[in-house]
Amino acid sequence: MTDNTPRIDHVVLWVRDPVGAAGFYERALGMEPLRVTEYAAGTVSFPSVRLNEETIFDLAPLTLAERMTMVPGAADSAGHPVNHVCVALGQDDFDALRDRLQRQAVPVSAITHDAYGARGMARRSFYFRDPDGNVVEARHYD
Repeated sequence: MTDNTPRIDHVVLWVRDPVGAAGFYERALGMEPLRVTEYAAGTVSFPSVRLNEETIFDLAPLTLAERMTMVPGAADSAGHPVNHVCVALGQDDFDALRDRLQRQAVPVSAITHDAYGARGMARRSFYFRDPDGNVVEARHYD
């Protein structure tokens, strides 16, 4: 990719079970698991899941906290999920995700309308939690 427009490259989520978290995101959002085999073999520190061609979620095990030394206090973030991560989907994918989550007995919020976001007003959105308590918002703009 040669476009250098600013964008989110990755989001790092603290998780108890990175392999299980990768499975959840694959089943729930259809995200492609990356480096799961290597993580299980102990050759990489964490696996990831790909949202699209330019954005991934890194699934950091809580055991990495002790190595978080890039800024003072960084290790204290372990176990504290971000407020939420939002994924924008097409209308059909949005509806399919909500149906999948409900079939898998994953609690979902009520649908909200006209929430402001990066692309303006989203037509509909809802929230759900991953197995580690991270909140994910799904929305569509069309």
